[in-house]
Amino acid sequence: MAPSADKLRVRLIQIREKPDIIAEEQSSFCERAQLRRDQLIVTSALKDPLTPSLLDDVDALMIGGAGAYSVTETYGWTQDLIDLCHASADREVPLFGSCWGHQFVARAFGGTVINDPERSEMGTVEVELTASGEADPLMGSLPKRFATQMGHHDRVSVLPPASTELATNEVAPYQAFRLNDLPIYGTQFHSELNEETERQRMVAYRDHYPEMADDAIFQSVVDALRPSPHADDLLRRWLLLYAVENGAALLDAE
Repeated sequence: MAPSADKLRVRLIQIREKPDIIAEEQSSFCERAQLRRDQLIVTSALKDPLTPSLLDDVDALMIGGAGAYSVTETYGWTQDLIDLCHASADREVPLFGSCWGHQFVARAFGGTVINDPERSEMGTVEVELTASGEADPLMGSLPKRFATQMGHHDRVSVLPPASTELATNEVAPYQAFRLNDLPIYGTQFHSELNEETERQRMVAYRDHYPEMADDAIFQSVVDALRPSPHADDLLRRWLLLYAVENGAALLDAE
């Protein structure tokens, strides 16, 4: 049986090395999902074992971003994380991938991820719901077109089989998808970031984006940052819909 919101436990898989970003990412996921810090159980893919047992004591699983790691590469822990994603699907444990996590979930279930710097997106970027997105229980709560926070050089070029594209934009397709009818979602945009934390990430990872080396270009992107209130509420709504007892009714009452 799903727990009440105050009893919810969510595991976050992190692929981070910088201590300040590790802490910020945890804080950002808590804020966007409206979790207390004690409700977020953190596992580092770079340091901790990744086994299906990580699902035993949690109600949902989230996979965050990555600074120096690409989904197009294979690391010592890649297969274990793929296996964890499949265990999540087998048990129907809600799974959400944000940016790198979105790309990884796509790869884990048979999609294709490519490195495509020419279609990289930085800062506040708008995306648009597809017809399937407008009909989706989660994404359909958003406006047809809405602002998001982004920063990526890799992107999904082929969705996994039996998945549904939920959002797109003019630069790159597959900005959001859902796997089958499972509570498994991915967003190319950073669902855990708002305008201020996007600014922090851009500063922290500026050296990973060659196009940001020019001070004028970097400043113009920073100056163009703006709020993304609809995307900011996505993680909270996802948990209510799929991991919380009577969560859908709570959403309907809002």
